[in-house]
Amino acid sequence: MPGSLNEIASPCLERYSRIRYWTQDESRVGLKTITRRRLTLKKVKPLVKVQWLFKAFSLYGVVEPLTGECMIQTYDRVNTDNFQQFLNDFSQQYPTDFHVIQTDNARFHCGNELIMPDNVMLLYQPPHSPQVNPSEQLWAWSKGEIANQLFPNLEVLKKTLNQLFLSKRKVFFSSLTRRSFIFDALQKIGMVPDTA
Repeated sequence: MPGSLNEIASPCLERYSRIRYWTQDESRVGLKTITRRRLTLKKVKPLVKVQWLFKAFSLYGVVEPLTGECMIQTYDRVNTDNFQQFLNDFSQQYPTDFHVIQTDNARFHCGNELIMPDNVMLLYQPPHSPQVNPSEQLWAWSKGEIANQLFPNLEVLKKTLNQLFLSKRKVFFSSLTRRSFIFDALQKIGMVPDTA
């Protein structure tokens, strides 16, 4: 990774104020109840109401592990068109910086019809290695927070998730997604001070 980032650093810094490193992922969330274990008294079986509605939507998320800055959007499904819209919105939200986004090799991340915004570059992680993408932690945490709850419709679920992400400070998302191998690589090319 350090070599790849080093190759793009010089020309990018001629046009943009700085280079930022992000990780990106998607997850499906729906009305079917996410069940988790519950604590009860000894010999007391926990009761959890469950609904089996299979209406769902997709969350697209990107997080900067260094700062905890994140952007989450909802779409009806994962596909190239929605990923394109997500990248365009992301690019417009942070127009003065150049962004390296680590993502997986999903087909809609690699399609020929995908048009990269000028200030965005995708860095593909090795196949079948979700453990190297800290964005996965966003979904594990958020699904844990809404577990064992019933939602009457998708709009209420979207609103709940939106409030959940807004309720946390950036330092929370930074601690959730901080990985030493990412920081070590960013330090080697000077994107992170040695004291970070």
